[in-house]
Amino acid sequence: MPAYPAAVESLLATPHPVALGPGAPPAHMRAQIAAACAALPPPCAAGLWLRFDFLHEAHEISQQDEGAPDRDFWHAVMHRREPDAVNSKYWWRRVGAHPVLEQLRERAPEVGYTFTTPAAFVDYCEKARDTGTPAEDTATRVQHLEWELMFAWGLAR
Repeated sequence: MPAYPAAVESLLATPHPVALGPGAPPAHMRAQIAAACAALPPPCAAGLWLRFDFLHEAHEISQQDEGAPDRDFWHAVMHRREPDAVNSKYWWRRVGAHPVLEQLRERAPEVGYTFTTPAAFVDYCEKARDTGTPAEDTATRVQHLEWELMFAWGLAR
């Protein structure tokens, strides 16, 4: 993973659980996240808002340039977390063959999952969410890896 900007590093050092669902946005961090996002490319800003469960903010940024694969990627993740599986799968079809998906296929076995397609992962999350099972732990690890890979991709571009 590349080095993150200092403001992002500071945010990521703050404990915040990775949620498969909508999560609970930490309102007290809104200004800090907004300041960090101001220095990021828009797709990364969408991802950073999403990392801290601000789904509305991530959605707003993602929708500003529909058809841009990087923004559509975050849009699909946001809808998966809402949860809105049908809408998520729609956006995954719009994303198409994104290079981060190939990275995820290669790296997901490291966290105990065989990634095949985004749609299959949406279904996995639907079944695992809020179950407190090992499958939910696995899905959470995969989602976190997905976030790291996509955020790094966006920064590198």
